[in-house]
Amino acid sequence: MADHDDDPIDPAPATSADDVRDELPDDLDAVGYVGVYEFPDNSRRRVPGVIYLVTGAALVLLWLIYGDGVYVNAGLLFGGVLLLAWGVFCITSGWRMRIDEKEALAAAGEVVGFAIGHASAQQVWRGLRSRPTWRVLCYSAEDPPLLRGLVLVDAVDGRVLEHLVQDSPATDWDE
Repeated sequence: MADHDDDPIDPAPATSADDVRDELPDDLDAVGYVGVYEFPDNSRRRVPGVIYLVTGAALVLLWLIYGDGVYVNAGLLFGGVLLLAWGVFCITSGWRMRIDEKEALAAAGEVVGFAIGHASAQQVWRGLRSRPTWRVLCYSAEDPPLLRGLVLVDAVDGRVLEHLVQDSPATDWDE
């Protein structure tokens, strides 16, 4: 009879908490982050846009030089034109954000007409060219809040695009 100590099917020995090595790298651990978070700017879209333009132009140029053959054919031309169009879209939608979430919150405070207590800002995109916009949800400073507001602030020029103010739906927070 075989000894069960050398059994290859035998499960691995139990590990202690010190043996666990699966954790987030320091730069991705939000719990330990101290400092101001800077939201990434949409103008970074221009870099891949230029890469798409250069690659698309090279493909179209290849097709123009070598014509329609086995390796260089209409598929290469179609891919090049598609990359050129996508590159133009990336460059034209790469808006430089001049308004950050703090400035959007200040703009929301001016338009809602009440002192803001709790609030949050979320970046969204509007329109075909993906213009960056801050969506600010804010509550009045009373405890419990009596009013709430939703404000859309253009992240490029700071204009208030739309706003809505209404009574907070749960005015009796104790129930």
